[in-house]
Order: sequence, then structure tokens, then C-alpha cells
Amino acid sequence: MRALHAVLCLACCACAISVASAQDRTSPPTASAADNTRVNERDAQHDTTTPMDQPNNKSDIKLAADVRSAIVKDKSLSTKAHNVKLVASAGTVTLRGPVASADEKAKIAALVTAVPGVTRVDNQLDIAQ
Repeated sequence: MRALHAVLCLACCACAISVASAQDRTSPPTASAADNTRVNERDAQHDTTTPMDQPNNKSDIKLAADVRSAIVKDKSLSTKAHNVKLVASAGTVTLRGPVASADEKAKIAALVTAVPGVTRVDNQLDIAQ
């Protein structure tokens, strides 16, 4: 009885491996590769603000932290929105990166504008396709 059980287990494993292997060879990839060439070219021009431009003084660091906190506290926003890039410099906050929708883009801008110390918002957020 044990021998029959062992043979059946081996046969089932071999069959499962064979099916999984066949699926890997016959299934084309469903997702296309991400193409962010346009964004990379824009960022390479050095005339756009990137996180590397974040000043290192206490007031700008605090403002950036307050803005990030305001964005992350809003649980109605998508993960993309929670992870937008931001740079705070002398009261101006630059926002970059993808968000889920135009409504989300506007909501983030409104949240940032309401943070004490923000005098201007440069909203460069992209709507994810």
C-alpha cells in the first residue's frame, strides 16, 4: 500500500511540473515593458527639479516632512500618490511622479497648499496611464 501511495505521489508531482513547464513556454508575457524614456530624457536636462535639489537646511527639511506627512495621512490616496517625489525650498513645494487620476493630482495639490509654510505648489504630477 505504501509503495502504491509513493508511486501516485511521484506521478502527481511529475504531472504538475510538466504542466507548469508547458505553461511557461506557451504563455506570452501579458504586461509590456515599462517605457519611461520620455521621463528619463526630461530629468537628464537638469532644468527640472529633482529630489537631489532638496535643500538641507532645517526649515526646508521640516516643510518637506510636513508635506509628506499630510500626503501619507490621507488614506483615500493611492500608493502611487503616497510615493510622489517632493522638494521643498523656501516655501515652494515641487511635486513629481505618477498618480492614479486627475482628481488625485488635484487632491494632492490641495493637501500640500494647506500645509503651514507652503507659499507655492509647482504641481508636475503625471497621471498614470
